[in-house]
Amino acid sequence: MEDFADRETVIALKNIDVYQKKLMILHDVSLTIRQGEFVYLIGKTGAGKSSILKLLIADEKANGEHAEIVGFDLRKIKTKQIPYLRRKIGIIFQDYQLLSEKTVFANLDNALKAIGWKKKDERYERIVKTLDLVGLGTKHFKYPHQLSGGEQQRVCIARALLNDPELLIADEPTGNLDPFTSEEIFQIFHDINQKGTTVLIATHDFMMIDKFPSRSLLIEDGNILDSGL
Repeated sequence: MEDFADRETVIALKNIDVYQKKLMILHDVSLTIRQGEFVYLIGKTGAGKSSILKLLIADEKANGEHAEIVGFDLRKIKTKQIPYLRRKIGIIFQDYQLLSEKTVFANLDNALKAIGWKKKDERYERIVKTLDLVGLGTKHFKYPHQLSGGEQQRVCIARALLNDPELLIADEPTGNLDPFTSEEIFQIFHDINQKGTTVLIATHDFMMIDKFPSRSLLIEDGNILDSGL
């Protein structure tokens, strides 16, 4: 396996308490993820996977010794800084969160306008390039209800990649998909990672972990165990 020790740190947590609706569920969490790594976050339902991800995107407050992601201090981040943090992170959810009344293209165009892309021709070029990357170059005119679950997830991946993020975070991205489609989605994640993007996936899809082995962080009994791969 490649040695990432000399790579830039993308995520660094040291002795951080993780909360879920004001209830502390994990204590003294410490982990480091470096640029270019592909990392799984695994554990039983309710173990705290989603709560860690919420902390990383500043949906939950970070309390503890050190919490940094893509150059932002999560312990001190101000509300007005959060959109700038999220422009450096691509976020993919299990439930897609696509606008049903808008086409694939319009969904992505909305996302680009929301993060400050003002020029229509630049947005068009970026959307076309990103849809090609996830294999949806011919589906830009479709509406979400006209797409399969796997295609909708590809749109979500494209949306997450629009701003060329340093880090891609996915929360149970194949939870609603069949094994064949799940494999296609994980292949996309690995292709993205091969181009240099750091990838962190919270999942319980052990079939995909077996097919695409990589470093795993296991949440068990309130602790994080690192496979070290």
